[in-house]
Amino acid sequence: MDLVSIKSKSRKRVGRGLSSGQGKTAGRGTKGQKSRSGYNIPRKFEGGQTPLSMRLAKLPGFKSIHKKAVIVSLDQISANYKAGEEVTLKSLTEKGLIKKTNKRVKILNNGTLTIAVKFAEEIKVSKSISNVIPVKAVVEEEKAEPKEEKIEAPKVEKPKKSPAKKPTVKKETK
Repeated sequence: MDLVSIKSKSRKRVGRGLSSGQGKTAGRGTKGQKSRSGYNIPRKFEGGQTPLSMRLAKLPGFKSIHKKAVIVSLDQISANYKAGEEVTLKSLTEKGLIKKTNKRVKILNNGTLTIAVKFAEEIKVSKSISNVIPVKAVVEEEKAEPKEEKIEAPKVEKPKKSPAKKPTVKKETK
């Protein structure tokens, strides 16, 4: 088959009168919404019946797009770490406490911490732990706070204005 032998079909020219081959109604049938111009019905439309999406029950709340933080307890840390070690995402994955894909880790106050361990800034710690254990991030924030100093602007004396003269009111004589 050659490209020369292929004949392209010309598109149907509908709505050009009775004798055009498409008839009076141009293949749309008589009356109704489908026969009108601009016909477009949404997919969920069910002919006036309540759509399925509205008939079904809705669950409360919403699904968050953010991944939840993986929870690690103090007992797990005291069992897997030695005194003086730093707890980071890398060390947690090496010890098998979290998976490699997890980037959000939170340490909860479940159990007791028997050894002194440093926590990296990337790891979130619950409030109950941060009150007891000094966290590196908290210490650095306290150091970084600028001290407030009062700077007084020099006083500039304004030129004195001469007292304004009061307008004199003439008394009327009778």
